[in-house]
This record gives sequence, structure tokens and C-alpha cells, in this order.
Amino acid sequence: MEPTDAPAIQVIDEEGKFNEPALVDFCKAVKLAECGLSYAVVAIMGPQSSGKSTLLNHLFHTSFKEMDALTGRNQTTKGVWLQRAEGIDPCTLVMDLEGTDGRERGEDDTAFEKQSALFSLAVADIMLINMWCHDIGREQASNKPLLKIVFQVMMRLFSPRKTTLMFVIRDKTKTPMEVLEPILRDDVQKIWDSVPKPGKHKDTPLTEFFNVVVTALSNYEEKEEQFNAEVEQLRKRFHNSVAPGGLAGDRRAVVPGTGFPFSAHEIWKVIKENKDLDLPAHKVMVATVRCEEIAHEKLQSLMKDEKWKMIEEASREGVVPEFGKKVSSILDKYVSEYDLEAGFFDEGVRIAKRNYLISEALEMIQPAYDAVIMNHRTLALEKFKKDLRAVVESSNQGFAAAVRQCSETSLTEFDQACVDLSVSQASSVWNPSKAREKLKRDIDAHAESLRAEALQSLKSKYEKRLEDAIADPVAAILDAAPADAWASIRVLVEGDTEKVTKALLEELTAFEPTEDEEKQVLSDLSEHSRAIVVKKAKEEASQALIRMKDRFNNIFGHDEDSLPRVWGEEHNVRAITKSARVGALKMLAVIAAIRLNPNSDQDSVEGALMTLVGDSDSSSDGSSVDGSVSSNPLASSTWAGIAPEDTMLTPSQCRSIWRQFRAETEYTISQALSAQEAKRQGNAWLPPPWAIAAMLCLGFNEIMAVLRNPIYLPIVFVVFLIAKALWVQLDLNRHFQYGVLPGIVSVSYRFLPSVMQAFKGLTDAGTVKPAEFTNSNRRNEDKLAYD
Repeated sequence: MEPTDAPAIQVIDEEGKFNEPALVDFCKAVKLAECGLSYAVVAIMGPQSSGKSTLLNHLFHTSFKEMDALTGRNQTTKGVWLQRAEGIDPCTLVMDLEGTDGRERGEDDTAFEKQSALFSLAVADIMLINMWCHDIGREQASNKPLLKIVFQVMMRLFSPRKTTLMFVIRDKTKTPMEVLEPILRDDVQKIWDSVPKPGKHKDTPLTEFFNVVVTALSNYEEKEEQFNAEVEQLRKRFHNSVAPGGLAGDRRAVVPGTGFPFSAHEIWKVIKENKDLDLPAHKVMVATVRCEEIAHEKLQSLMKDEKWKMIEEASREGVVPEFGKKVSSILDKYVSEYDLEAGFFDEGVRIAKRNYLISEALEMIQPAYDAVIMNHRTLALEKFKKDLRAVVESSNQGFAAAVRQCSETSLTEFDQACVDLSVSQASSVWNPSKAREKLKRDIDAHAESLRAEALQSLKSKYEKRLEDAIADPVAAILDAAPADAWASIRVLVEGDTEKVTKALLEELTAFEPTEDEEKQVLSDLSEHSRAIVVKKAKEEASQALIRMKDRFNNIFGHDEDSLPRVWGEEHNVRAITKSARVGALKMLAVIAAIRLNPNSDQDSVEGALMTLVGDSDSSSDGSSVDGSVSSNPLASSTWAGIAPEDTMLTPSQCRSIWRQFRAETEYTISQALSAQEAKRQGNAWLPPPWAIAAMLCLGFNEIMAVLRNPIYLPIVFVVFLIAKALWVQLDLNRHFQYGVLPGIVSVSYRFLPSVMQAFKGLTDAGTVKPAEFTNSNRRNEDKLAYD
């Protein structure tokens, strides 16, 4: 081999001491500072005496010390050595590690192996793993336990960067690479999957941090030429290794060449201070791997267990009787099998992996446990709802007491179910307290919802009772509108509200309300009583004009005995009209505003409205003769002494209603005046006395002629009878009460039928028997009376 321009140096000796001065001098010799980031570090690990140094010397033209086979197979490389590769661009530093599984260190002194392996992984861009072909598939010889521990610690100590793992298979056989490569890749993947990772890298794939490459070389001693040719082909792959896509193309976390000595020293310091690598060597590693395999086997068997599958399936559908007992039995079975198979391995590892087995099994079982406990919680909540409904409907027990009783019953049953669910292996891990708290919250929420509904129903019930008690009486009082209407309404509302409130308080005690709730319910009831009065007052106010007209017509058209007036000369229409208008205005004053406040009786509404009575001769808007409205109480938009919310009709609205009222009652007044005039004229249908005296004087001769000739007397008598019959039958007084002309028109319409009826009566009277005459005469009299 040609000598290099910088000889190999021992960076770390066999005692683990880091030679920083030598590394600094070496970096100066190879001018590493001038390379910046454009350099690569290659390291190699593998079993002792597996030809690592020989491979590096042929591959990179280095001069590491090689084993002399003639003197025996013993340790050659001690510690960690470093040298620059010859003829490879960019600058490539080659690191030769002490072999693993060496006789010199023995079984129980492998800490340095792990430390040096971790150091090389943390520093190198490319890690060559040298292994014999016949060791593929073996546990120790293929360095799997070592890689596992190194991966685990590396993830915790350093920020991982992408490193190329190149497996160099030595002394390849006839087995094709297409068969060997998948085996190696699968082994590395399994190692990665089994390594506990920090939370942020829990789901990170292997390819994020490692690029796995597999190559194979022929036997160096038996096929040296073929070996050299294959090494030369492999050497070409290291040229431009830091370029994108190269073996060391990922430059994350690479330090500049000037900082390489310090960085390497700090990495080794961290590794030396980490106690995780100070593990008993072979037997602990074997125990770790084997106990973990046994634990995984038991977990797989548990997942396939038919009894467990039945329990898991049943947990999705409902509760599982004796869930805890059944699951504990299944777990005991597989834990016992683990203890039996792992009984001869290291005790610390065995116990740790046993706890791991139980932890993983419980993690697998927990979804079923959660499902079953959720089903129990659902059943307990449904039972509470059903029991509470039954207790409230079937007993006189108060609502609050019923809630406490049903809640305690449901929670007690749930607690008993949780005892049945308890898995002995998880007694310190699984706690049903959260599920119980959720159940308690659900029970309280449902109870509160029912309580709110019940309180609302109770309040609605008593509001309806209050409405039934005062609505119609208030409407009747407002309809009658007496002078003390609002005083009567206050007494009525206060009395009935007090009665209803007392009854409500008695029923309210069953709900054990707080002081604020009780005050709120009573306040709502009081407001409801006012709302009823307001509603009725608004209804009356909306029909104010109709009510005023009814009051006016009632007073104007009826006398003191409530009999209809027959207008005559004795009636003073003007005074009656004024009285009726005053009565209508008093009704308007009652419904114009609400006076539930005792102090509101002293308001000026009625006095202001009474000013309208004398406005018949003034302007229609109620203004004074000179046009001034400043002194008019109805010129304001509000009533003095009345709150705006108590005002049903404003002064302007009352004035508008008054105008319409006067216009619509004028016809009634004019009809009364017309009837009175007609009555007066009807009473004067006879001629005046002087006319009667004149007729007697002028008709003296005719009167004497009748007296001198008696034959005229029967004729006069018959004429008198006919006239009397016509008088009675036609009821002339009734026809002439509205005047002479209307009377003549009315009599002329009925005169001829009445004459014919009279003659027919006289004819019948002369031809019938006495008894028949009497009955006929009575019928005629009845008929006449009817007509």
C-alpha cells in the first residue's frame, strides 16, 4: 500500500480517552478547515478479526494496521483510529473502530463497543457494517443487539441526521444478492420498529434517518483478484459522495471542517457521561432481545385468543358480565406463560419486559374496558331517568328528594358495576372515577333540565289559574267602567294574586328552590297578573269608540228604570245628551290609562276629558276661540301623573276618538228630536175649540133635523158603530202620533180593508145564533185587538 500524506492517528484509545490535540494536528495536516462543509466521514464496525482494516486499506488506500494471520487471530485495532482517504474527492476521513465481540474484552465488558459504535454513528456520514455472509440471520454476529441499543440512545442524545448504513457482506456465497438484501433490510426495519422513540419521532419512518445500502465482496484470500476488482467498483461510489444523491448527500447537521475536532470531542464527552450504555454485555443483551420476543409472542397470542375476541365483540354491543374477572384470568394465563419461558434470563430484564407485556396488553384491552364502562354509564343514566319519572308520577315525594334518591341508587349500582369491571393487573392504572364524574354530571344535567321544565310547567299552571281568576272579572269591570273601576281591579288582582301565590309557594317547596329562584318565580307571577290587566285594558282601549257609543246609547235611550225612552214634550233632550256624553267620557277616562298603583287615582285624566263636553260650540281640535292651545290639557302627548307604560290612549288619541264619537252620535240625537216633534204634532190632530164652536153653530139646522126625524137616529147609530169599529181597528191614535200627513197616508192604506172587515162582521152578527154570535164576536174582538 502507498503511504498517505497524513498517517493514521488514534483518536480514542482502548481506555476511552479522547486525544483532542492529535485530532487538531491531523485536521491541520489534511487542511480540513479549507474544505468547509465539503468533506465526508466514513466509519466501519463489525466483529473482531472480520477484515475491517483490510477492507478500509484497499477501499480508501489507508494504512491501518492489519491482523497477521500467521500469528493467530487476535485483536489488532484498539480504540478508534482516523486517517484520510487517498485519491477520493471530496476530502474523506476514514474511521476504523475496534471490533465487537472480542475475546480480549470478554462477555461483560462491551460498554466501549456501544460507545464507539454510537460515536461513529453520530460523527460519520457513511457507516460500513462489515459482516460475514454466513452470519446473516444470526443475532450477535450481525450486530443487531448492538445496533438496537445504539439507535435507542442516539435518538435520545442527539438530533438524528440521515446516515447511510452500508452493509458489506464478506465472503459472499452462491446465495444471490436479491435474496440476501431483503433479509438485511427487514432486520434493520425490525430493529428500528422495536426501538422506543421520543414522542416527536414516534411515527417517523426508518428512511427519514437512515439510508440502507447492501453490497457484497468475494473472499479476500481465495479470490483476491475478484475481491480487488469489486473493491475498486465500490471505491467509485465514494467519489463526490457529498453531492446530492451521493452516499453522503444529506448534509443536515454537518459542522464546518474547522469545528470538527471540537464537535467530535463534545460528542464523545456526552457519550461517556451517558449511563445507558453501561449495560452488562452479552447476557443482558440476549435477555433483552429474547424477553422482548417472548413478550411480543404473548401479545400476539392474546390478540388471537378466542375468549378475548368474544369479550371484545360483546363489549361493543353492551355490558359484559364479570368483565374484570374474565380479562384478569386471560392476562394471568399469558403472563404466567411469559414467566415460564423467560424464567432463566436476567431478572432485571425479565421483570422490565414482563411489565412491558402487561402494559401493552392493558393498552390493547383498554378500548373494550372503556366501551363496557361507557355502556354501564349509559344504563345507569337511563335507569336514573326511568326511576325519576316513575317516582315523580307515582308518589307524593318532592322532586328534589326524588332526584337525590334516584341519583344515589344509580351511582351505587354504577360503583358496583365498576367493581365487577376491575382488572387486577390494572388496578393502579385504570380508574373509573372520570366515568363516574361524567355520569354524575349527566345525572345532574338531566335532573336540572327536568326541574326547569317542571318549574316552568308549575309556573304556567298557576299563571293560567291566575288568568282564569282575574281575566273575566277585570274585563267585566272595564266594560262597566264604574267610577271606582281601578280601585275594584286593584282589590281583585291583589286578592287573587295573593291566593295563587300562597298555593304556588306550597308546591314550590317540593323543588327546594333557592331564595333567588323563589323571588324570581313570585316576581314572574306578579308581572303576569299585571300583564293580564294590561291585555284586557288594551282590548278595551282598542274598542273605546264602540264602548263610548254603547254607554251613550244606554244612557240616552233609557230612563232611570232602564226602560226605553218614548220621547215626549216632557223630556229635555239637551240635558240628557250632555249626561250621556259625560257618561261616555267617564268610560273613556277609565280605559285611557292603567291605574294599578294606588296613588294613580289622583290623576287628571277624567278632568281633562270633561273639558270636551263644553267644546260643542268650539273648534273641533279643542283649541280656544283665540286659537291658543297652551292651556288645553289635551294638547299634551302624555297624561299628568300617568307613566308612559300605563298609558293606553294618549290625549291626542282621546281627542280624535271624541270627534268621531260626536259625529257618529249626532244622528241618534237628531232622531230623538224628530220623535219629540212628531209627538208634539200628533197630540194636536183635533181642530181648535173655536173651530168646533163654529161647526156647532153652522150645523145647528142639521142637528135639529135629525132630532125632529127619529128615523135618522138608527142611521146615525149605525154610522157611529161603523166609525167606532174603524177607530178601534185602525188604531188612529197610533197612526197620527207622528203627525197628520203620515197618519193620513197610513190610514188610507188600511181604510178599505178595515171597512170591508167591519161590514162582514155586522153581516155575520145578524145571521148567526146567539152562542155563535158570542164566539164570533169574541174572535173579532181578539182579531181587532191583535191588529
